[in-house]
This record gives sequence, structure tokens and C-alpha cells, in this order.
Amino acid sequence: MAILEANQIHKSFGNKFNKQEVLKGIDIRVDKGEFVSIMGASGSGKTTLLNVLSSIDKVSLGSIKIEGKEFTGMKEKELAEFRKHHLGFIFQEYNLLDTLTVKENVLLPLSIKKVSKKDANQRFQKIATELGIYELKDKYPNQISGGQKQRTSAARAFIHDPSIIFADEPTGALDSKSASDLLNKLSELNLKIDSTIIMVTHDPVAASYCSRVVFIKDGQIYTQLNKGEQSRQAFFNDIIKTQGVLGGVQNEH
Repeated sequence: MAILEANQIHKSFGNKFNKQEVLKGIDIRVDKGEFVSIMGASGSGKTTLLNVLSSIDKVSLGSIKIEGKEFTGMKEKELAEFRKHHLGFIFQEYNLLDTLTVKENVLLPLSIKKVSKKDANQRFQKIATELGIYELKDKYPNQISGGQKQRTSAARAFIHDPSIIFADEPTGALDSKSASDLLNKLSELNLKIDSTIIMVTHDPVAASYCSRVVFIKDGQIYTQLNKGEQSRQAFFNDIIKTQGVLGGVQNEH
């Protein structure tokens, strides 16, 4: 079942005298329970695509539906309500509030949904335990490691059971062990609770944890790889080969 359907997505920046077309008619469909990675060289449009799919930015032209709801024409107030119920976000720089504890940061999405304290505590215990941060609940962000901060960020994204989790270079600021810990946890949650995750990454190791990789080139979908039944190592090798054809994938700022 399709949880996200995007048709003929165009995104341009600038004005009619100096217009840059970044996305050039992209069609993409993501089914419930998929863990999809978006890859592409610097300037290919991968981050712009994530931004419009996640409602952070508006499309210039095209249609995007999440769980059958078209949100591209929504007003800001309606869009904020839509995000509150349907979307979760994991950012490269964690975006945690330094004045709040780990638990308070994770519970933020529930505080604006008026969830009961008992329900909120039960949800926190479950997701924090899954992500290995329950024992850190009373610590502040400046008292924990980068990997622990990112798992806190992930817990905050999952806590309200959104339709889709959007992750923008979630391992970009982590060392290799912290990155693999996070990706293993995301994979486990993807399988255990049938969550849907769309992740932008420049890292083929990170992408190899996904079930499908979509490669973007010059604002269009170049090709896609499905993991299927193959091992993560074999999938990683396929990703590397495709990167070679694309001329390498670098980090996009």
C-alpha cells in the first residue's frame, strides 16, 4: 500500500530572469514499511527532494500525497496540524533543546498533541528502551555523546507514531560505531513496528541498511536499486557500482 505518492514534482529557485530548476518532474512512490534511501552527487537535488516530500519546502509544480492526503496546497496552519500527526524528523545536527532533559526532548511531539501523562510515559519507556537511551532520561544534551543525541532525536521522531520518518543525513555527524548503532536501531524499528523511513545520505554504508535506494541525477531519478533477499554486503557492493557510474556521490551542503 502506498503511503507516499509524489507525481511530476518540479522545484525551481530564483525568478523568471534567473531561474534554476532543481527538480525536473520526479515521480516517486513509497509503500508502508519501506526503508528508502535517496542518494545523488552534490547538487543533484536529493536534499531538495527530501525537503518537498517532507513539507519543509513547497513544490513549484506537482502533487504529493501522504496516506492519501494531498498537502501541497495546504495553508500553514493546516500544514502544521498535518505534520503533527503524520511526520517525524531526524536531522543531522540533532536539533535538541539544551534546556530540556532527554526525556523532555523526546516527549515534545506528544506535549502538543495533548496525550495523557500515563500514555506519554508508556510510549517514552518503550521507544527509549528500543533505542537504548532509557537510562539517560534525566540527562541533558550536553551530558551525552553525539550518538546518544542522535538516538534521542530518533526517539522524538518515532514517539507519536507518524506515518513517515524523514531523516536528513542522520549519520553525517557521527563516528562509524555510533552511525552503525543508529542504523541498526532504525532497521530494527522499521521491521518491528513497520515504520516507514525515507533517508537522504551520501554514505553507501548507511544506504545499505535500506530496502531500496533511489539515485537522483540532475534533478531526475536516474535509477533505483532494491535489496531484495541479498545480504547487506552484496547490496553495498551494488550501491558502490552505481555510484561509480554516477561519478561518485559526495556530501551535499
